Amino acid sequence: MATAGGGSWGGCGARPRGCGCKGVRTCLLCEREPGGGVPGVLPPQKTAHFIYCLETGLAVGMEESEFAGWAFPFPGVALIKDFVSAEEEAELVRLMDQDDWKLSQSGRRKQDYGPRVNFRKQKLKPGSFDGLPSFSREIVQRMGTYPILETFLPVEQCNLDYHPERGSAIDPHLDDSWLWGERLVSLNLLSPTVLSMSRDSGERLQLLSVAQQGTRNSVLNDTKPGDPEDAQSTWRSVPCDHVEVAVPLPARSLLVLFGAARYQWKHAIHRRHIESHRICATFRELSAEFCPGGKQGELGQELLEIALSFQGKPV
Repeated sequence: MATAGGGSWGGCGARPRGCGCKGVRTCLLCEREPGGGVPGVLPPQKTAHFIYCLETGLAVGMEESEFAGWAFPFPGVALIKDFVSAEEEAELVRLMDQDDWKLSQSGRRKQDYGPRVNFRKQKLKPGSFDGLPSFSREIVQRMGTYPILETFLPVEQCNLDYHPERGSAIDPHLDDSWLWGERLVSLNLLSPTVLSMSRDSGERLQLLSVAQQGTRNSVLNDTKPGDPEDAQSTWRSVPCDHVEVAVPLPARSLLVLFGAARYQWKHAIHRRHIESHRICATFRELSAEFCPGGKQGELGQELLEIALSFQGKPV
């Protein structure tokens, strides 16, 4: 049985497992082992479900829920549909499969192209990193044709392989911000899925009442908090840590997270949203500390030169 948070269970201790899971994280493979799959303490379940609307930039309450007809601005998400063609997708997957996939947590497999990093001690070195893979050269060049990615120079690529037979998932998390910069860019291949976003905050989110055909401008500009006329029916709030925002990801789409969606909202892929084989290639840029003028700008330049040689194999 899958957890709503993507397959994290307790009770397995430190016994060896025939998959990549460690600690409390599990997948269907280790849950089926003798003594596996013992539920631990489940995280609090979200009760306020919203879906991201690409056209308006709003998180809109799910239909047939108590939040239907309510919304709030959800900045920091850009989605480019059909970033690659079906033929390019098939070729990318074929080339990825020529290299070995390593077992990873929660039923995933992975391929890493990047420097050797100790995030806890904030130390890194090139190690055996010899660049992004050759098949990513055209992908990176194409990214630069979009205004939001004109200055995007990836220094790391992580390919993750998800499959429903393994119960693949990834728990809610924030990507590191010491090494990785403003934009997280992910290419979704083979099947559609849903990115689930949540925020651990004691604040309350102000919701706006939206007409069925409303637009972002009408919602944000026509009504203001404190308007005396019908204020009670126009505004309401919800605890931030009760909210989950679903961002639909079509196959072959490119997702960019930045700003609040990058630094304040955790992202996850729940097990229930992996309905068929999926591969995600995530690209990361350097933080300001490793850019020209930064404290470690010279090291950052060295890593960029290695990355953009496009001669790499998984490390």
